[in-house]
Amino acid sequence: MHLVAGIVVARSGKTVLCSILVVLVLACTLDRDAGIAAEHTTEPPQPAAKVEIIYLGKSYNEPEHLSLIDKVLTDEGVEGARLGISDNNRTGSFLGQKYVLAEDIVPADSDVVAKAKQVLAQGPAIIVADLKAADLLAVAGLPEAKNAILLNIRSSDKSLRQEDCRANVFHIIPDWAMRADALAQYLIWKKWSRWFLLEGTKASDKEYVAAVERAANRFGGTIVEERPYKFETGAARSDTGYQQVQTQMPQATQGAGSYDVVWVADTDQSFGEYVPYRTYDPKPVVGTQGLIAVAWHPSYEQYAGMQLHDAFEQFAKRDMTERDYTAWLAVRAIGESATRSGKADVNDLRNYMLSDAFTVAGDKGEGMNFRKWDHQLRQPILVAGPRDVVSISPQQGFLHPKYLTDTLGYDQPESKCKFR
Repeated sequence: MHLVAGIVVARSGKTVLCSILVVLVLACTLDRDAGIAAEHTTEPPQPAAKVEIIYLGKSYNEPEHLSLIDKVLTDEGVEGARLGISDNNRTGSFLGQKYVLAEDIVPADSDVVAKAKQVLAQGPAIIVADLKAADLLAVAGLPEAKNAILLNIRSSDKSLRQEDCRANVFHIIPDWAMRADALAQYLIWKKWSRWFLLEGTKASDKEYVAAVERAANRFGGTIVEERPYKFETGAARSDTGYQQVQTQMPQATQGAGSYDVVWVADTDQSFGEYVPYRTYDPKPVVGTQGLIAVAWHPSYEQYAGMQLHDAFEQFAKRDMTERDYTAWLAVRAIGESATRSGKADVNDLRNYMLSDAFTVAGDKGEGMNFRKWDHQLRQPILVAGPRDVVSISPQQGFLHPKYLTDTLGYDQPESKCKFR
């Protein structure tokens, strides 16, 4: 007897023992039994961990733009949040996470606090807050909001980071102090250290003026004069008149002495757009108009900025504004926290966001994180003209022992924040 191709053959030729058939039958039986066992032991796939983000806003009566180039947007901010959700889900689909955006934007005459109570009735929530300072404080002060995460994407109000700071509020948008410091550093680097300050009359203008005064003291600038300016028109677009503006602006800026730049403080777009090219002395204009300090600018293209803008333009069919950017970044901060921590609970996400391990990429060349003393997001600030980014602050030579971005705004020793 000899073995041929796995079949045992008897020399007599009368008996062929097909032992391979027996082996195959045994193998199939074992496979079938293993398959039956697997059907009973394999766990069903786990549902994706859901991370719900609430976009809470109010349709405020916005000031009319002085320029027809600036279009009236009805979806500013929320489009950035939508893109952020899309980006989060791109990563979350591989990690068993699903991000959902719920949009609650109330009319101008409605009570946003009542809407917030409805949202928070379900328990601690993650809220992207597109709210002015007073409304943000009212929502943050609700007992139901104590364990929530509120991400401020609109208000640059200093008090929200100082005397009126809240433990449940995280600030994505830079405050007036960060903006003034970013511009001041660039002006000092340029050796344009003498500033003529032309200021509006609104409360936010006064706050920005105080930030400019602080920046001058910090970095060695000199304010040669502070001059209030009040410009009243019946209708911002139709009643200005080029001749009227051309006559008024030289008069308003005449006799300021020797200075390097006109620093405009017009946070509500009342007159600032009329200042460049119309001053009595031929000087650059900086501040809230002219050369500005912002978290985002449509012309920014470094560190994947161009890719972000292109993605937003394809998504929203328009340019990305600063509020679109801060809304996108707020949603991305939550996504980054959930991805790195592997958690979806609000308390877990808050703890991770305040840990040393947290950073979020905002396409500005460095990871961003939150200051523990006031919950302001550290970030580089773009110094930009109307059509191009001129520089990025902090500027070279302005040093800090830990974070260079802490040269912008209130550092820990200066902070008056006592969380409530």
